[in-house]
Amino acid sequence: MQDSEARQVRLAAAFVRSRAAPSTVGVVLGSGLGAFGDELGDVLKVPYALIPDMPRSTVVGHAGNLCLGEVSGVRVACLQGRVHAYEGHTLSRVAFGVRLLAELGCQSVLLTNAAGGIAANLTPGALMLITDHINLMGDSPLTGPNYGSGPRFPDLTQAYDRELADAALAAARAGDLELHSGVYAALRGPSYETPAEIRMLRTLGADAVGMSTVPEVIALRQIGLKVAAVSCITNLAAGISPRPLDHAEVETTARRTRTAFVGLLSRWVKLAAELT
Repeated sequence: MQDSEARQVRLAAAFVRSRAAPSTVGVVLGSGLGAFGDELGDVLKVPYALIPDMPRSTVVGHAGNLCLGEVSGVRVACLQGRVHAYEGHTLSRVAFGVRLLAELGCQSVLLTNAAGGIAANLTPGALMLITDHINLMGDSPLTGPNYGSGPRFPDLTQAYDRELADAALAAARAGDLELHSGVYAALRGPSYETPAEIRMLRTLGADAVGMSTVPEVIALRQIGLKVAAVSCITNLAAGISPRPLDHAEVETTARRTRTAFVGLLSRWVKLAAELT
């Protein structure tokens, strides 16, 4: 029940607040992208296993730490890894981490993920700013009793904040990085999609596909936080790639983009904080 979920999030936040100062910007790090959490200044790492009721990830590439630190003087709360519906969690439980970020004082949340490229210009190593999404996960984190005092029927017309998106583009330009823009489709997984499903997604207007992020975006918008997201394209989608899909490729590509990705996020956090 989501009323009990809200109480659990508040208790988890009280546990964390007893150990660290409030944060301004939240960050969620996807598969193989946890390096940013290691680069925070004055960092305190709290394993998810120590946080009351916090769900834990079982996926390789998700360290499972709440990293509390700073970037350019900005206090950051960073989820070093996330949980997924395919691990057996309800979508409300999937959203527990980002709801915790809100309780810790974050005014905006920057989400990242590893995704398969569908659009022709999205090859492994490319970065894509998510401008909109297609939810094909078959459920919502808002199913059940209304969470907190947010609206029962939140408007997702502008799910991804334009000012935060502009800040991401500015951060990319400052680092001489190419940041593509596109639509992200979310499926439950854990199997990769079939070539026929990728053809369907392309027809529907998707540029990249993954198994996360969308439940977090919906949950954050329902409680009124500003949200933006970037995908690291770690592999070509099924039917496009000449070889079988493998999670090891996801991790390898994410590691290869580590320096550029950490730099982009660091600049983006600073600009995001200026918008709060």
